[in-house]
Amino acid sequence: MAQLLVRQLDDEVKAALQRRARSHGRSMEAEVREILREAVRTGPAEPVKLGSAIASRFRGHGATPDIDELRGHPARAADLD
Repeated sequence: MAQLLVRQLDDEVKAALQRRARSHGRSMEAEVREILREAVRTGPAEPVKLGSAIASRFRGHGATPDIDELRGHPARAADLD
């Protein structure tokens, strides 16, 4: 198996790793191995286009695809009843 040496690790990061390892009942070395294993297993997420994310978030919440004002119709007040 390969070995990896990480130099100049911030003290805060080391302390956080120790706390995290303790909470999972592992050594800090085992915790770092698990973090690295998980990071390469999932890989980088595909970037989501902003417009697609917004459309997905509000799909099915009453918005209609046609906007009258974009079709040349005059603007009208919203019906809030």
